[in-house]
Amino acid sequence: WFSGDDVYMSNENERQEYVLNENGIIFVGNARYIEARGWYYGQFQDLLNICLTMLDLSLYYRQDPAMDVSRRGDPKYVGRVISSMINGNDNDNGVLLGKWQGSFHSHENPSRWDGSVIILKKWRQDNYRPVQYGQCWVFAGVMCTVLRCLGIPTRLVSNFNSAHDVDRNLSIDKYYDSSGRSLNISKDSTWDYHVWNESWFIRPDLGRSYNGWQVLDATPQEQSRG
Repeated sequence: WFSGDDVYMSNENERQEYVLNENGIIFVGNARYIEARGWYYGQFQDLLNICLTMLDLSLYYRQDPAMDVSRRGDPKYVGRVISSMINGNDNDNGVLLGKWQGSFHSHENPSRWDGSVIILKKWRQDNYRPVQYGQCWVFAGVMCTVLRCLGIPTRLVSNFNSAHDVDRNLSIDKYYDSSGRSLNISKDSTWDYHVWNESWFIRPDLGRSYNGWQVLDATPQEQSRG
């Protein structure tokens, strides 16, 4: 609400939707059959201490506490820290462990989750061990809750017919042998859909033309810059 803040949003309707709204819809499925799933963000349900603990548990804080705390007024930095902490695939006490195949019988099937509050409170109750399991829309839903709780306007974005280009050659590579049989040697992949987040803040590091919605993705796939 403060015009001098990096996350200032001038439109009151957008503030109501992207900061204050505790309920939302996540679109999943495929391009021909899009399903709307209800999600309870619950960012005002006694979660602030959990979200602040998340910052203190991060590798960023453990490596350099003074530097980390000094940058917590920067939504770019906070967004990156939270993006890292939403998933526990890199052994940093993250909130959710990702799983996309195999059996889920010993833990929660990702499709059973319908809100962030129970996930975040279970994470705390289990002494900050990753909750099992999450997939893209679960990571995005929980991240939206945490960022809204910390005062950063955030929304979810769903994309259908998604592609993951690992080697950055702007194509999805498929390989076949001389008989036309598919060879499973490419790390590129395609998905029916993918869900990530966008947060609203200014970018003094890039210039005014880059102010506005910024992409953040908490789903673990590959390490940034190696």
